[in-house]
This record gives sequence, C-alpha cells and structure tokens, in this order.
Amino acid sequence: MTGGEVAGILVAVFWAILVSFLAVVLVRLAQTLRATTKMVADVTEQAVPLLADASATVRSAQTQLDRVDAIASDVQEVTSNASALSSTVASTFGGPLVKVAAFGYGVRKALGRGGDGADMPRTSSRRTVIVGRTVPSSRRRKQKG
Repeated sequence: MTGGEVAGILVAVFWAILVSFLAVVLVRLAQTLRATTKMVADVTEQAVPLLADASATVRSAQTQLDRVDAIASDVQEVTSNASALSSTVASTFGGPLVKVAAFGYGVRKALGRGGDGADMPRTSSRRTVIVGRTVPSSRRRKQKG
C-alpha cells in the first residue's frame, strides 16, 4: 500500500465518521423537534380553555363592579335626599318647637312650678335701688352678708 492509498482510506474513514456523527445529530434533532411540537400542541390545548375561563372571569368581575358602582350611586343619592330632608325638617319645625318649649317654660315659671326655684326672686332679702349710682362690689358683699 502506498502513501496515497492510505491517505485515501483515512479520508474515507474520516468522511464515514463525519457522516455517522451528522446522522446521529440529525436524528437527535428530529426527536427534539417532535417533542417540542408535541409540547407546544399540549400547551395550546390547555391554554385555550384557560384563556376562555380568564375572559369569563374578567367579564363577571366587570359585571360585579358595575353593580357596586350602581349601589354606591344609589347610596349617594339617598344620603343627599336624607340631608335635604333633615335640613327641611329642621327649618320647618325647629323654630316653632323652640317657641313652644319657651312658652311652656314661661307658663311653668308663671304658675310657680318651675323646678328648683333658683330663678325666682328672693322675698326675704331687701335691696335698695339708687338711680344713676353704681355701688362698688365690696359694698355689695357687705350689704348681702
């Protein structure tokens, strides 16, 4: 065997090994691509129902938020109406009720049944009134004592 033949055989062996290696790589790559395709298909099968459920949940939440907004609006309207009614009742009945209470108090005092009698004038103490003259507070205490 000559050197050229040996070199030809080595080149042929090299190409055979290289082709075998590439064949193994291509088979592994094909298996990986098949597995990836299957996984994407499975994820797609599971994702579509999940997205549909999420969409339904969002719609339901939006409906509930609309209801809460309507309730809050109604509560605000009721509060406004109650405030207006309160101020109307206070302005309509407040003044007359105070007048009736004052009249009743005056009638009780006039009839002599006015509670503890603290506002009634004392009949036992005698006072002297001097027109146009102010009595100093120290003299007032001496006169009362």
